[in-house]
Amino acid sequence: MPTLFRGILRIHCFGHSSRLSSLPSRRSSSTASAAFTSYFWRNDQWSPIARRRIQTPRRDVAIQAQTMAVAAAAVAPSPSLSETVLSTLALQSSSYPPSVSEVLYKPIPPLTLPRLLSIYSQLSKSRLSVLIVLTAMSSVALSPLPTTVPVLLSTALGTALCSASANALNELQEVPFDAQMARTRNRPLVRHAISPAHAMGFAIVTGVTGPALLWTCVNPTTAILGAANIALYAGAYTYLKRRSIANTWVGAVVGGIPPVMGWTACGGHILPSADYPIQLFLPFTSVSLPPALADNPLALLALFMFLYSWQFPHFNSLAFLVRESYAKAGYRMLSVISPSRNAAVALRHAILMVPLCSVLFPLSGLVGWGFALTSLVPNLICVRHAYTFWRVGGNSEKAARKLFYTCLWYLPVVMGLLMVHKNGLDWTGWLRKNESDGPNEEKEKAKEENV
Repeated sequence: MPTLFRGILRIHCFGHSSRLSSLPSRRSSSTASAAFTSYFWRNDQWSPIARRRIQTPRRDVAIQAQTMAVAAAAVAPSPSLSETVLSTLALQSSSYPPSVSEVLYKPIPPLTLPRLLSIYSQLSKSRLSVLIVLTAMSSVALSPLPTTVPVLLSTALGTALCSASANALNELQEVPFDAQMARTRNRPLVRHAISPAHAMGFAIVTGVTGPALLWTCVNPTTAILGAANIALYAGAYTYLKRRSIANTWVGAVVGGIPPVMGWTACGGHILPSADYPIQLFLPFTSVSLPPALADNPLALLALFMFLYSWQFPHFNSLAFLVRESYAKAGYRMLSVISPSRNAAVALRHAILMVPLCSVLFPLSGLVGWGFALTSLVPNLICVRHAYTFWRVGGNSEKAARKLFYTCLWYLPVVMGLLMVHKNGLDWTGWLRKNESDGPNEEKEKAKEENV
């Protein structure tokens, strides 16, 4: 046994090789007779002196033991190595646990109104909610049907409340998983900035107020879509994240519903009927938009499919960048299970957005056919980066990051082009009108001055 003890100490304490040869063959006086391995598992094998040192957590005892060790070293300059190891262990253990006054912690600040609003903003995922509201408002702006300012504001506020409720319910269910991911471990519920009961109350209030506002001030169809989106995101999507890769497709549907809400807020219909049939506007044909033709379900389909397809290159590239966090939390994502398929899905939908913009949008009469040409530039750039991401097998963070940042500017650029080419808006005529009104206004001002 002393030979085994000497061999182990030679491996871990190679700096004391000069002392190993002179180790005594007797056991250390500070331990009782027992197997060597029991020293790591059974505290009762230590002698009363060593046990007393280990079990004493007071700081004054630790200082006293250190002083005694220094004095003993001065009297006996060459103690045995086993006694040195045991003395070191006793000194380290004597300072644990530390006293309350020595523990450094950050006190929780009081829950003031500005801090509470900041927590609500984080609980609602404010940036994601703003994006959802903007897509809904873009659909309102693109709709050829008339609307009013109260309806516009009610749609924006109701959509924001629905998004806040869905995000809060999502975070309530994912607290233990968010704590394992670096990008989500600072969320309010993870760091205990707000209690789960408080967060649930916020989710219920916003989840009831949002659809109620849409029902009262807009119309029942938009309210039902808002409530359905809450259930789809906080229910189906959150449930599937740890069970099936289908969660990405469900999440894409959630992202495609806000423009549908904007369209129905203006009074548009979702499904075609005898009164509101599907109309095709071919190239080089004059476009007149009476109410029966303006409410074309094909335009709504184009808006939904565009936002639905945009989700895949945007999210799949982001999911690859944070794949390690998703793996730690146990989320079933394509970027974790199969990076090559993850990149293939992103490329597939990036290509799909080309005919959506160049064919379906102009064919629906929502925009002119000039949009088919101008939208090719951002679409081809997006396809190029998606192809690069797919060509490397979906295993390049550089390619994924380029695709992700491309999708960030791609969406507002294409939505802006939709507004520029919207049928019924004659931008050149508006400019000519301003130019022609300029001299007339100057003449009127001159007449008023003369009078």
